[in-house]
Amino acid sequence: MRKNRKPTLATAKQPLIIYGRHAVMAALNNPQRKISKLLCTKDNVDEIHRASKILPQVVERKEIDKLLPSDAVHQGFALFCEHLPSYTLNDILDMAAAKDKCHILILDQVTDPQNIGAIIRSAVAFNTLALIVQDKNSPLESGVMDKAAAGMIEHLPIVRVTNLSRAIEQLKKANFWIIGMSGHAQTTIDLLDKSGKLAIIMGSESKGMRRLVEENCDISVRLPISSLTESLNVSAAAAIVLYEVNKP
Repeated sequence: MRKNRKPTLATAKQPLIIYGRHAVMAALNNPQRKISKLLCTKDNVDEIHRASKILPQVVERKEIDKLLPSDAVHQGFALFCEHLPSYTLNDILDMAAAKDKCHILILDQVTDPQNIGAIIRSAVAFNTLALIVQDKNSPLESGVMDKAAAGMIEHLPIVRVTNLSRAIEQLKKANFWIIGMSGHAQTTIDLLDKSGKLAIIMGSESKGMRRLVEENCDISVRLPISSLTESLNVSAAAAIVLYEVNKP
C-alpha cells in the first residue's frame, strides 16, 4: 500500500473518476485515497456497505453512463477521488536497499493508458518493486488505466522522472543491473542471470526504446517467440518478462 505523500503538481491537477467493480473496491480499501463522492446502482449497494463506511449515492446506470466515455464498462460503480501521489526514485532505492533480489520495470515511450494499466496488473502479480515512467511521455492515472489495472494501481509504487537516462544512472549506482528488452537482441530472457537487483526497460511496440536509453543498458535481451510473429502487444510481453524475472 502507498505511504502518505503529498501529491506532486502533475498528479494534483485534475479530479479522477474511477469506475468498474475491481478498481473502485480496491480504491475504497486504500486509506491513502482521498474520496469525494461514490456512486453506485441499487444492486451494488450491499457490496459497498460490506466494503466501506463511505455512504454511496444510489443512481440509475444511465447517470453513471453520462459521466464516462461511451465505451466504459463501469458495472454500476463510479468513484470521484484525487490522483494517487507519485513516489520519488530515492523512495524506491530506499525500499530496494535491504533486498538481495528485486526487480523494477521501466517504460520508455509506452503511452496507451490501457496498456499501462494491464502492465500494472502484471507487475503486482509478479512482485515488481516499482514502475518508472518518464513524466512528459506517459499519461497520468486515469479511469481507463485503473480499470485495466483491475485495482492493482493501489498497490504499485509509481515513479515519474524527468530524465530516464539520469534515473538509469542512479539505479546503476544502487547496484541495479539494467536489462533492455529488444527484438534484435541475441540473448533470450530465459538465459539471463536473474539474481540480484534488476531494472527491466520496455519500449513501445512501434518505436521500442530510444537510442540513448538503449545505450545505457548493461545488456539487451529478447523474448524467444516464433519467427512468424514480429512482436507482442507490450502488455502481453511485459507479463511474460515479469513472470520470467520473478522466478526463484
